[in-house]
Amino acid sequence: MRGPRWPHTLRARLTAGLVVLLAVSCAAVGVAAVIELDGFLTGRLDQQLTEVGTQFPASLEHKGQTLTDHDADDRERGDTRRQAPGTFGARLVDGTVTNAAVVPADKDDTTTDLKVTLTARDRRELAAVPADGRARTLRLSSLDRYRVLAAQGRDGDVLITGLPLESVEATVHRLETVEAIVFGAALLITGFAGALWVRWSLRPLSRVAATATRVSELPLASGEVTLPPRAPESDPRSEVGRLAGAFNRMLGHVEDALTHRHASEERLRSFAADASHELRTPVASIRGHAELALLHPDPVPPKVTRALERIAAESTRMGVMVDEMLLLARLDAGRPLERSPVDLTHLVLDAISDARAAGPDHRWTLQLPEEPVTVTGDAHRLQQLLANLLANARLHTPAGTKVTVTVETGDGVTYLVVHDDGPGVPPEIQPGVFERFTRADRRRADSGGGGAGLGLSIVSAVAEAHGGSVTLESRPGSTTFTVQLPPA
Repeated sequence: MRGPRWPHTLRARLTAGLVVLLAVSCAAVGVAAVIELDGFLTGRLDQQLTEVGTQFPASLEHKGQTLTDHDADDRERGDTRRQAPGTFGARLVDGTVTNAAVVPADKDDTTTDLKVTLTARDRRELAAVPADGRARTLRLSSLDRYRVLAAQGRDGDVLITGLPLESVEATVHRLETVEAIVFGAALLITGFAGALWVRWSLRPLSRVAATATRVSELPLASGEVTLPPRAPESDPRSEVGRLAGAFNRMLGHVEDALTHRHASEERLRSFAADASHELRTPVASIRGHAELALLHPDPVPPKVTRALERIAAESTRMGVMVDEMLLLARLDAGRPLERSPVDLTHLVLDAISDARAAGPDHRWTLQLPEEPVTVTGDAHRLQQLLANLLANARLHTPAGTKVTVTVETGDGVTYLVVHDDGPGVPPEIQPGVFERFTRADRRRADSGGGGAGLGLSIVSAVAEAHGGSVTLESRPGSTTFTVQLPPA
């Protein structure tokens, strides 16, 4: 079962809180006014009871009998024309009601019977009223609620006088109705006006939130970033003003940090490009001299021959690494690639042919559409992308692994899929598999048997430079690299 749903926005909560506080205040004022009015009117009624005394119930003692002088005086004082309409009188002897009557609304109508019918419960409640001169409230079955007062009579009886509470209750109910209407209107007006006031008061906070939203939508991971205009400043003495000021200062610090980061990236990228460019010549020279020394006809000690072979191999490996670093630096710098129609099907056929020659102990299969697939891009870079994916599958899977290359199109996108049934990519390196210098087997790479960990990062960079992307799904027995490229 769900609980009550509270407002989520600060504006709605403030407005709701204002209305709730006003409602509580109105309810407290209304209840206090009703209680005070009811007590005041009941006190006035008790005062009237005291003034009326026992004249009317005393007159009921000798109704229909010959009056003595004493009784005549009581009858004259108890004349119903001198009593308020609805006045109740009762006479009790030994705890038993002997007479009970009420003054009619038309006191000039002498034909109206003054007597009132009482139930057994009414008689018990009347008999229970103590004759202590204090007023009490009773509910009589045929007369509704009355305020009654009991006193001792002259003949040892108990005389009870009562006045109806109808007028008091009608006045109190009228006050309750007026309060409900007035307080309801006040709550509606206050809710509407309060919503406008809160909205106006929180405008600076809304502008800060809008600026923060625009900042959160910016790509801050890399490249040059231009932050949006600062949030408008407001009164620094207010909480919202202090928040806006602190937020703007934070944006300033973030912008400075991003500027420094971008400058550092540019310097590092420039250094990598320059270093790679400068290293290509000496590395090629070292490789050439090593190969030339190996071709010397004079006898060379085996150890020297081994050293020269290692120099040639490592210089070749270093040359490949330098070329890869130079390529990444150029792609990071946003160097434009060639844009021409490329037959992707032809590139895949050539790449598979080269892979079969380099890895004859693997099973290489193709799944190509009947019609050639053409994309727009740089043929040389796309060929390098394919070569890196197939080399990755060859180097990181055991002999006999089946590698399948699929080309397909759909939804305006060209898909190049390389799948193998090898052991899979370790889960711990999958999140950063396309980052630079990520290697699955660190010991093999350190011993010189593996690459520099730049192959898949080149795949990702080339795909993004063509406006596409590359993803990985891997588990034991199934590894799939999917490259998405826009069509021609």
